[in-house]
Amino acid sequence: MKAQQLREVSRQLVRQLGMLNKECGAFDLQPIQAHTLIELEIQASNVNQLANKLNIDKSNASRAISNLQKKGLIETFQHPEDKRSVVAALTPLGHETVSQLHQQQNKFYDSVLTRLTSNEKDAVSEAIELYLKALEQTHSSEAFVVRTLTKQDNPDVANVIRQVSYENGLTEDKGYGVADPTLEDMFSVYNNERAQYWVIELAGKVVGGGGFAPLAGMPEVCELQKMYFLPETRGKGLAKKLVNMSISHAKTLGFKQMYLETTECLNAAVKLYEKLGFEHLESAWGETGHDACEVVMAKQLT
Repeated sequence: MKAQQLREVSRQLVRQLGMLNKECGAFDLQPIQAHTLIELEIQASNVNQLANKLNIDKSNASRAISNLQKKGLIETFQHPEDKRSVVAALTPLGHETVSQLHQQQNKFYDSVLTRLTSNEKDAVSEAIELYLKALEQTHSSEAFVVRTLTKQDNPDVANVIRQVSYENGLTEDKGYGVADPTLEDMFSVYNNERAQYWVIELAGKVVGGGGFAPLAGMPEVCELQKMYFLPETRGKGLAKKLVNMSISHAKTLGFKQMYLETTECLNAAVKLYEKLGFEHLESAWGETGHDACEVVMAKQLT
């Protein structure tokens, strides 16, 4: 699927779900107001909390609260522990309205589900969950910048690699990548037409990176290399993004296979590689010099 196709599907979903209508079915509620009521049913919240939950700006959240208050569906009061914070909660009429809204929407979605087989329901559920997770990760990682490695990044990248390696007990004396003689000059390693390395930057600070280069001893194969990420980058899909970027770019360069070496203590990384189609190998390839890495994997790129 390409970006244009995903945009078209998303537009059609928005239209079919009635999100462009002024009202939600039989209720005199705008979609944003309906979503606000549902969140307040779960928990009374202030403007900032609602804005975060609904992924909207504070002015829209404030406007929704004001309009719902005029309809008698919510009430506001000062937070008992913070007099500067105003909290919104449902009124009895608000609770009744939300209950009716749930009944209306459940009836509609029950009708949708009757059009699907059991396997199709599972497929739709899995696909939507994956799409939602990708959207959430994209929003949560907006402050991060992914760019190509420069010579000036050398000391910062080396520090990231050392920090993550030491965090996991992967020290130089054990034969891991942190002992590579090229660690201090990563730019020279990847500054050629058959390799690529990207860094992740947050507020001007390098906080991660990863890339690929021809596998030593097997130049027709590329190796996924130096995938290291500081704690602030984790859980945002950035590692997956860099692996996918590496796979895509390696394909354009004509590589047929991508190889990697890692260790069992990096369990999350191993699981990610498995999900992305890397298969475990019985023995190592090439001449990487990382004899301490007991997990070796490869992926077909064709």
